[in-house]
Amino acid sequence: MMPPLKAVLFDLDNTVLDRTAAFRRFVDVFLQTYFRHSDGAQELAARMAELDRDGYRDKRELFAELIEELAWERTPGLEELMDFYKKEYVNSAVPMERAQDVLRHVRGKYKTGLVTNGGTEVQHGKIDRLGIREDFDVILVSEEAGVKKPDPRIFAMATDRLGVRPEECVFVGDHPANDIEGAHRAGMRTIWLQVNQPWREGLSARPLRSIRRLAELLEVL
Repeated sequence: MMPPLKAVLFDLDNTVLDRTAAFRRFVDVFLQTYFRHSDGAQELAARMAELDRDGYRDKRELFAELIEELAWERTPGLEELMDFYKKEYVNSAVPMERAQDVLRHVRGKYKTGLVTNGGTEVQHGKIDRLGIREDFDVILVSEEAGVKKPDPRIFAMATDRLGVRPEECVFVGDHPANDIEGAHRAGMRTIWLQVNQPWREGLSARPLRSIRRLAELLEVL
């Protein structure tokens, strides 16, 4: 028999934040800023999305490749593009549909946490842009934590700070390895939000539920 649920923890990108929509917005601003001279905006946007790999491409590598590959009117430096990304990607953040309703519903019943991989400045910037900081008892960003998902230690940090045991938690995330397998190995129950990432063969985790919209949690939890 499973112990009573006391805490719900969430991933950020493509779980609470609509990462696909946010990157699309960022690309629009990027093209308006640097490629007004080009008539191939649709092709450029598709190429950037391809190289970005759903957010799992190192951004310095991404922009270094774009500097070499694209037909710039004025070729910017890497640091210029990194600064542009940090500002405009944060400004492009948008929530998943009904994210605020879900977070308030869950927070009314359980302790809550957010565990996300990524850089401290950008991830905290997106959290503040979405206005969700007060919806969580604990927020952990991998860069400042010094460890990232799927390493069980970052999940353990979250449960320690929440004052709960892993088996009293459920983790909600979109990435089968980083979120679902990582939380499972840390001793948590899991709910898989199917967005862009396919299931990986060989994973030992078996989610309690698989959902396609974050709002389904209003009925599940």
